[in-house]
Amino acid sequence: MRLNKFLAACGIASRRDCDKLIAEGRVCVNGKAAVLGVDVSDSDCVTVDGRQVTLKKNEYYLLNKPKGYLSTVSDEKGRRTVLDLMPDTVGRIYPVGRLDYDSEGLLILTTDGELAQRLTHPSNEVPKTYLVKIEGTLKESDLNPLRSGIEIEGGYVTKKCKAHIVETNKQYTKIHMTITEGKNREIRKMFAAIGREVVLLKRIKVGELTLRGLDRGSWRKLSRQEVEYLMSL
Repeated sequence: MRLNKFLAACGIASRRDCDKLIAEGRVCVNGKAAVLGVDVSDSDCVTVDGRQVTLKKNEYYLLNKPKGYLSTVSDEKGRRTVLDLMPDTVGRIYPVGRLDYDSEGLLILTTDGELAQRLTHPSNEVPKTYLVKIEGTLKESDLNPLRSGIEIEGGYVTKKCKAHIVETNKQYTKIHMTITEGKNREIRKMFAAIGREVVLLKRIKVGELTLRGLDRGSWRKLSRQEVEYLMSL
């Protein structure tokens, strides 16, 4: 097995980031600094920053993230992270992608760096569906600039997306929106570009994987079939 794939399977990082660790001389195989592209086997001793790493079975979880938690493993300001919602018995897991502090919904956490890379890399265009709530009334035609791609803060033009209204009245409008990229606060910025403020943002699907039966703040393990499905995306 290639060393970068081995390290990713150990939960160290994505293959690309593992290549960086190797290039920086932080990875050793049998006591010698490793080189890019080398193969390793179960009999080899692999260390990262002097600590031995071993191949282990990856862990996969689905979390219904509430508002008020950061999608990261730690925070220098001491704010709550999604790991505070997980039991101490799980391994060294990482959130896949981002849901900002004020957003909620479906978040995958795993030790599998390779899967995380595949789900988040822009070229794979993994569809993610959100429930968006804004104040006031919108018409379907108001969503056309978002569907076709719109320039947001910073000058970036978003990719085409799917969007349709699921509920509207004088007080608020709810929209289901499916995007295939994950820029920071992208949906909020898209609506800001048409003069609307998002008051609730909830991720409800990744591909066809949903939150069905999972309460806010709760988690469960993904089934083998669900992991294989995510791999296929």
